[in-house]
Amino acid sequence: MLQVWCLTLDKYPELPNMYKFLFRPLLFRLSSDYAHEITIKSASLLSQYKWLLKITGALYGYSDESLEQKIGGLRFPNPVGLAAGFDKNGTAAPFMQNLGFGFVEIGSVTANSCIGNPKPRTFRLPEDQSLINRLGLNNEGVLTISRRLKYRNLSIPMGVNIAKTHDPSIIGERAIEDYRTSFDMVKNIADYITLNISCPNTTEGKTFEDPDSLYKLLKSLEIEHDASLPPVLVKFSVDLDDSLLHELLDICEGFAIEGYVATNTSSLRENLKTRESVIQQIGKGGLSGKAIGAKSTAVIQKIHSYTKGLKTIIGVGGINSTEDAIEKLKAGADLLQIYTGLVYEGPSLIKKINRGLVAYMEKHGIDHVYHIRKVKTR
Repeated sequence: MLQVWCLTLDKYPELPNMYKFLFRPLLFRLSSDYAHEITIKSASLLSQYKWLLKITGALYGYSDESLEQKIGGLRFPNPVGLAAGFDKNGTAAPFMQNLGFGFVEIGSVTANSCIGNPKPRTFRLPEDQSLINRLGLNNEGVLTISRRLKYRNLSIPMGVNIAKTHDPSIIGERAIEDYRTSFDMVKNIADYITLNISCPNTTEGKTFEDPDSLYKLLKSLEIEHDASLPPVLVKFSVDLDDSLLHELLDICEGFAIEGYVATNTSSLRENLKTRESVIQQIGKGGLSGKAIGAKSTAVIQKIHSYTKGLKTIIGVGGINSTEDAIEKLKAGADLLQIYTGLVYEGPSLIKKINRGLVAYMEKHGIDHVYHIRKVKTR
C-alpha cells in the first residue's frame, strides 16, 4: 500500500515535496513495472469504497468555473485528463476522478485480450523525466472491459482508446474487422472514442498511419453516417513528418472526425541526457515525457493551423507543470492529458496545474481557460 500513502500525504501544502523527496525515491527502488502494478491495484481497491473516494476528492479536488468547458456535448470540469496507458482496464477510474482529473481515457483496449510483451517492459529515464515502454497493448479485451465500464458512473467524461489486437497475424481486412469489433462494443459506453492508429498492424510494423490503411479503417467504421456515435478522435504519433501528417488530416477531415489527440510516444531517441549505453541496453519502445514535449507541442500547432482551430485537440506529451500546460494550450490544445508527469511529480500535479491555470488567468485578466491561447507571449 506504499503508493496509497504517497497519494494521501502528498496533498498537504506544508509538505509540497513529500512525494518527490521521500516517496518517489522509495518507489524508484522498485522496477517501473512493479511500481505501476502497485499503483493500479491500490487505486482499484480504493475505487470500491465510497468513503475513501470522498476523502480523496476532498483532499485533491479543485474546481473553478473558469476551467470548465463544454466540448462535443460533454462537460469537462477542468482541462487536465488522464492519458491512455495508465488505466488500461478501467479498474481505477473512480479513484482517478477523485484525484481531480477533468476526464479519463481508458485503454488501449483491443478486441482480444493480451498479456503484452515480456517484462521488463517499462523503463524510467530520470535525467530526462521520461519513460520508455514496450507494453505490447496488454489488456483484458474489449468484452471484459466494456462490461466493467458499462456500470461505471463517473461525473467526468470517460474516453475509451481502442487499437488493433497485438497479434502480427491479424493483418489486412482482418485487422480492420478486429478494430471494428472493439469500436462497436464501446460506442454505446464511451463518452468519446480515441482511435489509436500508431500501433503496428502488420508483420512489417506497418500502422494505420499509412494513408491507405487509415482510409479503409475510417470507411469501415462509417463514422460520418451515424449521428448517434460519441465524438471520435484520432491519436497521432509524435514522429510524423509534415507531409504525412497533412495527408492523414486530409483523410480524417473527410470522415467527420471530431478531433485529434497529439501525441502518442516516439520511437526515436532524440533530446536525451541519459547515457547512450543505457538507452541501447533498454532497446525498443515508445518514448514519453519531457523528452518529447517540444515535438508534441509542434504537432499540436500544426493540427490547430491545419484545422483553423475548428477541431478539438487533446495535447499530451511532456506535461509536468503549469508552464508546460500553458504551452500546450497556447499551441492550440483544448484539453490536456498526463501520465509520465504523474510518475515524476506525483498525484498533486493535477491540482497544481489547475490552480496554476487559474492564477495565470487572474494575472492576465482573462476569465476562461479557452482564452489562454490569446495571451501574448513576451
